[in-house]
Amino acid sequence: MKFQIDPSHSTANFSIKHMMIAKVHGGFEKMSGTLEFDAANPAASKVEATIEAASINTREPQRDAHLKSADFFDVEKFPTITFKSKSVKVAGEGELKVLGDLTIHGVTKEVNLDVEGPTAEMKDPWGNIKVGISATTKINRKDFGLTWNAALETGGILVGDDVTISLDVQFVKQA
Repeated sequence: MKFQIDPSHSTANFSIKHMMIAKVHGGFEKMSGTLEFDAANPAASKVEATIEAASINTREPQRDAHLKSADFFDVEKFPTITFKSKSVKVAGEGELKVLGDLTIHGVTKEVNLDVEGPTAEMKDPWGNIKVGISATTKINRKDFGLTWNAALETGGILVGDDVTISLDVQFVKQA
């Protein structure tokens, strides 16, 4: 069955250490994509997603502007972040491992997503059939060419390297 991301009911969030003491959280406001899920044969399933890099939101406009600049995402040159699955494996009851290509800042690397779901199909009040998933992964931002940083006078760095990504996505069945 083929599903499309319901962007108004989906989030793509991240967290990263700031000044080596606390995590800063943010997300992206605009995403699209598809899920082809075969419940009888999950390995035949596929997922593709596109995020508009300029839709980043960390609730701090100056930081968001810096993240959109050439120091980080360079959204003028690299307007999208994409994910395309390569394999799907059952990892347990209601759990999948999805291996795919993640492209950020023009650099593509394989990542593994730990996925809960998809949920059972549910009909919303308007007759749309929906399913949901939650997924997580961790990446090193430097692997994707996001290398900007600043040294702290007390030692250490301003921006951590490890980024935790968490996705909560609702899909609507295509007619």
